[in-house]
Amino acid sequence: MATELSSIARPYAEAVFSLASETGNLDLWSEMLGLMSTVVADEAMSSIIGNPSVDANKLTEILLDIGGGRINDQCQNMLKLLVRNKRVPVLPEIAARFEALKNQSEGAIDVVITSAFEMKPAQEKVIADALKKKFDREVNISNITDKTLIGGVRIKAGDTVIDGSIKGQLGKLANELGI
Repeated sequence: MATELSSIARPYAEAVFSLASETGNLDLWSEMLGLMSTVVADEAMSSIIGNPSVDANKLTEILLDIGGGRINDQCQNMLKLLVRNKRVPVLPEIAARFEALKNQSEGAIDVVITSAFEMKPAQEKVIADALKKKFDREVNISNITDKTLIGGVRIKAGDTVIDGSIKGQLGKLANELGI
């Protein structure tokens, strides 16, 4: 299903990215897509989107009302198109692909650091500097705290995963021991 969503989202994301690049509105589109993908991913909104008794006009009206003055006419047209083509659930994937294209064009990479404890800004900076050197790109860092890691960090940058967590090391050891 994930690859199907990616296949569906790709042409939409590329079209939006092309439009945003031509008009110099990459950041605006990033905000609008982020807002609308958050709305679509909401549990209550998902039930409305998946409800067959809510017709396309009503769904469009709901989405446009929620977007309000925070989305421009072009984004409103995209939402109408997604509703008409029954592609609204793909919006978070479109936003993610758009961000990847935006980062690529800006020479940046999104990095998710998952740590067992809340990171201090100095620790984040050390990791950011090392990753910037490793990938030779700007890094956009977001942090997640996951106590199940016990200690250490897990870093995901694109397709690269660096697992320096205690949980990861214990898992590796258990695997080597055949447990």
